[in-house]
Order: sequence, then C-alpha cells, then structure tokens
Amino acid sequence: MVYEGSLSIKSWAEEDRPREKFALKGKSTLSDAELVAILIGSGNTEESAVELSKRILASVDNNLNELGKTDLAELMRFKGIGEAKAITIAAALELGRRRKSTDAPKRPQIKQSGDAADIMAPLLADLKHEEFWVLVLNHSNVVIHKACISTGGVTHTVADSKMIFKPAIEKLGTGIILCHNHPSGGLKPSQSDIMLTKKNVEAGKVLDVRVLDHIIIANNKYFSFADEGLL
Repeated sequence: MVYEGSLSIKSWAEEDRPREKFALKGKSTLSDAELVAILIGSGNTEESAVELSKRILASVDNNLNELGKTDLAELMRFKGIGEAKAITIAAALELGRRRKSTDAPKRPQIKQSGDAADIMAPLLADLKHEEFWVLVLNHSNVVIHKACISTGGVTHTVADSKMIFKPAIEKLGTGIILCHNHPSGGLKPSQSDIMLTKKNVEAGKVLDVRVLDHIIIANNKYFSFADEGLL
C-alpha cells in the first residue's frame, strides 16, 4: 500500500521525473536523491525511487563519500534494494571516485597547419577512399572534438554544410578546420574543394564559427588552404 500523499514517479509531471528532468534540464539540476533514484530505477510498495533514495542518503547524513563506503549488505537492508541495485549504487560511486583520481586528457592546441595535419594524418593517410572530417576548436584554438562528416569513394566524397557545422554548434565551438584525404596521392585541391571551402567560410561568418583552415592529406603530406592564402 502506498503511504497517503505519496505519488509514484510516473504520476509526476514529466519534467519533474528524474530521467526526463536529466534529459530536459541537464544533470546539474538533479538532487543527489534524484540521481540515486535513476540508478535504482524503482522504489518499493511504500515509497517512490526518490523517496527511497532520500532515506538511503539520510542514513549517511547525506554524505556521498560515506555512501561510497557503505557495503552491499547495509544497502540491502533497505526495502526495495536487492543485490543488483546495491551493486549499481556501489559501482556508480566507485566510478566517481576513480574519476577524481584520473587526470583530464590533454587536448591539442592548433598553432599552425602542421598541428592539424598531425592529428588527422593517422586517420586518413592510408585510406583507399575519401573521408571528410571536421576539427572543432574553442576560442584558444584547442581541439574539443573531431567528427567524420562523410565517407565517399576513391575520387570524392560529399560534404554538406549543415553537417559540417553541426558538431561545432553542438559542442559550442568557435572555429573549425576542414580536412579530407586524396587517396590518389595528389595534394592539389580540386575546383570543387576550393568552391566548398569558400562556401563554408561564408557560412561560418553567418554562424559566427570561423573556418580556420582546410587540410588535404595525401601520402603522409598535407596541403593547407590557409598557408596558401586560399581562405
């Protein structure tokens, strides 16, 4: 029987349910209890997942470090927490502990065209087909993301402007570097390469995302539109 005044999570407004709230408003808007509720998925016949999570947290004075030290048997004393749920909570807290002790990966900064070529050559130099990639940079020209936009045949691949700028917009980048390979081994840009570059430079001005360069990779060498004054 459900306690008087207690509502199941499914009866809450959609934007207030933990999973939906996470998706709509972001992880930082959720309380510790709501995050634990997502882990356990459901409560018991008397409590919602959030209410049960609040009780679990209250047992350790709402201290996540103490919760991380709680053994499985202690967690399983709570009605509705079986071994699987107890392990899920413990595993999540262990991941959090390990994250604290792990250094954030050092992201490369682009200072010259060769820096971008060094990043992309291992991905493109040996391919027998063309691929078009985008490096997304922040305001300090640090690479925050790289994405393959399209895969084509031996002589060309199609790169749509909407797809080119999509990762930059999603990652809140301020600049991009275009990059593709020439399996033939020739570094000289085609007329379509030049037209595509000019088109996207103009599109970037509208979107406030600078096109900093276009790199062509072939035979472990590269061609830079920026170095050759073609931007």
